[in-house]
Amino acid sequence: MNLTFRQLRLFMALADTGSVSAAARALHVTQPTASMQLKEITQSIGMPVYEVVGKRVFLTEAGRELAETARAIAGEWEALRQKFDAMRGLTRGRLRVALVNTAQYFMPRLLGGFCQQHPEIDISLQVLNRDGVVARLRDNLDDLYIMSMPPADIELHDDVFMPNPLLLVAAATHPLAKKHKLSLEKLATDRFILRESGSGTRMATEQLFDAHSFRPGLRMELGSNEAIRQAVAAGLGVAVLSRHALDIGQAKEEVVALDVQGFPLHSQWHVVSPRGKRLSPIASVFRDHLLRGSRHSA
Repeated sequence: MNLTFRQLRLFMALADTGSVSAAARALHVTQPTASMQLKEITQSIGMPVYEVVGKRVFLTEAGRELAETARAIAGEWEALRQKFDAMRGLTRGRLRVALVNTAQYFMPRLLGGFCQQHPEIDISLQVLNRDGVVARLRDNLDDLYIMSMPPADIELHDDVFMPNPLLLVAAATHPLAKKHKLSLEKLATDRFILRESGSGTRMATEQLFDAHSFRPGLRMELGSNEAIRQAVAAGLGVAVLSRHALDIGQAKEEVVALDVQGFPLHSQWHVVSPRGKRLSPIASVFRDHLLRGSRHSA
């Protein structure tokens, strides 16, 4: 088996885009050239590494193994390049971070300070729901992953860097808005607006409700914190939201946190990577930046 690094980059692009033409554009080559290179990859492996179904590319088992190995090689190469840059007194390169969508409320502030210190670093952010971030974590597609509920079935290097208090919120006009020390049962007749199943907020909320044997009346599920906030402000129900999702715009005026037993629900923000993964110098510096920020805010 004799593959070039350029062929491996092409195959990674194919795996990421699911399209030969898109992979060709990503590497700035013509589609016939990409097709020829992919044919040579298949011949070198000695078995099919992808198949086309309905104009979309799907990797075979051999293809998935090849893509995983190619990403590992590319990551090691990028880490080596960054080390050489550091030896020359340079700090540059690319940082890839996947984060759950609630983290988008505070990440720009944390990234701003980091980018001021390291202006030559390019940052790629993938903002997804928790299931999407966990899927990327399983495939080892990024340098670091930020979420509030890391999966328990993956061996991880896991650091906590910031609290993530979860509040039970209602419209400012809610009858219980000014009441204190409420039990969950006081909300038995309220309709709840919840995040989608699998989200960190939903998981933490359900754990608390189960502990209190509380069964909320469900009005709707929404996959967006902003959509939930707007629905709560409109009086459609109550919800559990991260404090980070409320510290914006008119949120503080439109909705209020209810004083209910068990809330704020104490959650935390984690920065994780697969255990055994060797972080690039830039990823290590960014992780340290997050941890220093947490110590300063403690």
